[in-house]
Amino acid sequence: MEKLIGKNVLITGASSGIGAALAREFARRGASLVLLARNRQRLEAVRDECARLGAGPVRLVEADTTDYAAIDAFVPTVEGRLDFLILNAGISQRSLAVETDEAVDRKVMEVDFFAPVHLAKALYAAGKWDSQTHIAATSSISGLFGFPQRSAYCAAKHAVKGFFEALRLETGAPVTILFPGRINTPISLSALEGDGSAHAKMDPGQAGGMDADTCARKCVRGILRGKPLVRVGGKEMISCFLYKWFPGLFFRLIGKASVV
Repeated sequence: MEKLIGKNVLITGASSGIGAALAREFARRGASLVLLARNRQRLEAVRDECARLGAGPVRLVEADTTDYAAIDAFVPTVEGRLDFLILNAGISQRSLAVETDEAVDRKVMEVDFFAPVHLAKALYAAGKWDSQTHIAATSSISGLFGFPQRSAYCAAKHAVKGFFEALRLETGAPVTILFPGRINTPISLSALEGDGSAHAKMDPGQAGGMDADTCARKCVRGILRGKPLVRVGGKEMISCFLYKWFPGLFFRLIGKASVV
């Protein structure tokens, strides 16, 4: 295992799911962590886990990534240059496109696309990352093609892919786009219904998905190897192959796929 002692890592959405698992994986490698999320209690639990796993100093930042005033106040307090910037915070959706309020479309785009873009730009302007910093942005398998009841989520995750690939080309910074499939995380609980209410259910597909720590281990391995794209998941990842090589078959099958 490659050690990262003395390396500074900032992770958003670090209080649960893939973000917390990424924090644990970087902790195992001895990195110093800045963990940003909205839930202080869960952040503290992740911090304690990371400390037990051998992390360097762990700083907690309780903030909503869409609260740009709070983010702008936080950015100057980041110490030194970041070695890794992991933009992972996000929200999902469970509703038909034509039955989804535009406010929900905008909310998903704000959280999943505009917030990581704002943070990346603010940190760059403050001199907190440069061409030596490795950026990883979490898209989704839904950022590779459309999927039923995920219209706004798909749109936001496609946008993440496009923006950060362009950023890589413009700055020369190493950038990895993460494309997780069905991972066992609580993301479906907070997913938005068409009226903006919480889905508040654990989807069977999510519950039966890959363990978050296994996902994080594969993601970090790909990041450290400098891969531009990391696709990680279970049997659902065959859809990527079908989409590329057999698009007609893909579109016939995907409409019949379980949306949960």
